[in-house]
Amino acid sequence: MLSLEFETVELDVAEGVATITLNRPDALNAWTRKLGGEVNEALDHIAVDPEVRALVITGAGRAFSSGADLREAGQLTPDGKPDVLSELRDIYNPLILRVRTLPKPVVAAVNGAAVGIGCSLALAADLIVAAESAYFLLAFVNIGLALDGGASAFLPARVGHARATEIAFLGERIPAATALEWGLVNRVVADEQIASAAGELARGLAAGPPGAYAAIKQTLGEHSYRQLAQALDREAVLQQERAESADFTEGVMAFLQKRPARFTGA
Repeated sequence: MLSLEFETVELDVAEGVATITLNRPDALNAWTRKLGGEVNEALDHIAVDPEVRALVITGAGRAFSSGADLREAGQLTPDGKPDVLSELRDIYNPLILRVRTLPKPVVAAVNGAAVGIGCSLALAADLIVAAESAYFLLAFVNIGLALDGGASAFLPARVGHARATEIAFLGERIPAATALEWGLVNRVVADEQIASAAGELARGLAAGPPGAYAAIKQTLGEHSYRQLAQALDREAVLQQERAESADFTEGVMAFLQKRPARFTGA
């Protein structure tokens, strides 16, 4: 693999395992266009590197990812509304599709909070190992948004329609132990063991038959995520509608001001 230098991502390769570490710990690894672009670039290189036979995705510091960075000034539509459609289509949807179509096993090592698009990224992995203190939160509804990042496909595939609706509608934290009970994750380990447990799992996969893993991932994906690309784009269109709503503006202001939101349906 070529030596790659990133500002917001760390990429390491050892023993057949690549590790992508989201590296904005002071912002709890909140997503920016820069972070998304660098993760996409890292995935592009991993996909064609024959030395890499498994991938671990994790976060630096005390969070996996706290979701989109609401303090970053995003692009605007011609009429001055937030342009989330372009961001999803250009950065996040391709990223999620890369993870799901990568013909190599992907392990998410969720070391802390996995929120919003960060939660969606974890759910896109083939296997999820979570630290005991980790939690999962799809908080879109709390700021007047819908689901994105493929969550509308990943949730029902992992936990069924009833649990998926509960997670999406209530916007509540799902602790690691509950996530394991519901089938949202595969394993829960002590906080201090998250890196070693995920690494051991990934090294075992890297030593296995790559062709078999690629075929298994493809067939499982065709069963559970056959319409993923369409779902991602549908999410993006609906999310743009929500981003232009007064409820979204109120939700973001309430979040930044640390107060309850007053939604009106406008």
